[in-house]
Amino acid sequence: MSETILKHASKTAITLIAFAVVFTALLAFVFQATKLPIEKSEAAARLSLFRQIVPHTMHDNDLLKDTVTIAPSDLLGNKQSSIANRARINNQPAAVILEAIAHDGYSGDIKLLIAIKADGSLAGVRVLAHKETPGLGDYIDIAKDKWIKLFDDESLLKTPDNQWKVKKDGGAFDYMAGATITPRAIVKAVHKALQYFEANKQALFA
Repeated sequence: MSETILKHASKTAITLIAFAVVFTALLAFVFQATKLPIEKSEAAARLSLFRQIVPHTMHDNDLLKDTVTIAPSDLLGNKQSSIANRARINNQPAAVILEAIAHDGYSGDIKLLIAIKADGSLAGVRVLAHKETPGLGDYIDIAKDKWIKLFDDESLLKTPDNQWKVKKDGGAFDYMAGATITPRAIVKAVHKALQYFEANKQALFA
């Protein structure tokens, strides 16, 4: 009786192992089959966003391939390494696209894409991700409002450090009534990103 049970258990174990091997192989195949299309789709979406702040007239290189890894930085709000994309014309620095995170948004982190020209002025800012209140703080999204474009051509030279605040706080930047926390966080994050650029310009384009 025990021998019969042992044989049955062995067959069951072999069947389970075979099933696990086949299932794992199938998952690996599906992963590999979908990985490339997903990566291509994400790259295309990212490039489309890049072109909003660094149009093709500003560069002749591949923005997705010309990159540099950035160590975690308090000025960028990044707790992990991030990737900066570089724009060049005739192999000369034109702009760099940094990722920054504003941790003091009304509803949590606000992830930003900040393009800074080689001369230190802003080419543009876009919001990558946020959880701000619809109809209130979400006007930071270019799809909702053009407010974010007020950063175009701003720089540390144009606006003194003590003016990088919303007007309610005595600064230079407009905001919409009833939603002060969100723009305050973005102004602060953009200011810090410009400071990061000035301190690391050579390394960013090396």
